[in-house]
Amino acid sequence: MRGCRAGSNLIAPMKNPILIGVISDTHGLLRPEAVRAMRGSDHIIHAGDVGALGIVDELSALAPVTAVRGNIDRGGGWAQKLPEDAVFEIAGISIYVLHDLAQLDLKPKAAGFAVVVSGHSHVPKQERREGVLYFNPGSAGPRRFKLPVCIGKLILENGRVQGEIMLLLTTEH
Repeated sequence: MRGCRAGSNLIAPMKNPILIGVISDTHGLLRPEAVRAMRGSDHIIHAGDVGALGIVDELSALAPVTAVRGNIDRGGGWAQKLPEDAVFEIAGISIYVLHDLAQLDLKPKAAGFAVVVSGHSHVPKQERREGVLYFNPGSAGPRRFKLPVCIGKLILENGRVQGEIMLLLTTEH
């Protein structure tokens, strides 16, 4: 694992349910719709391709943020400060975050992760494999092709996690 340490970044449980806002591929654009959708989150994950440090700062005003570097996050000191991957635990749920799922170099179930969050594809998707939730919120930044503009939410309750994809703009807009 690139830069991950076992037990890093334990986040104390706050309430039940716990809401984690998940955003990715902003590419320098933090839409007002995304900010509104993130309000009320107890924690926010940015799964890379942030595009500008100001985005992390703005999200941090809403809730604590775990952000990773994506393939467009190059140059400037701010991008290099973002890790390639991150690990944290909240309410007993272990979460692994990276930008490109193709770069996953571990077996999440064997490593004890309940959730793997990624971005990169701009395609919103969630699926369970071997009991692990693989969650990609899609892209919240500039529209790419005819893909929807989305964010996601992880809901942690009673030791379980479920995901929701939230459409910000339809393909018609």
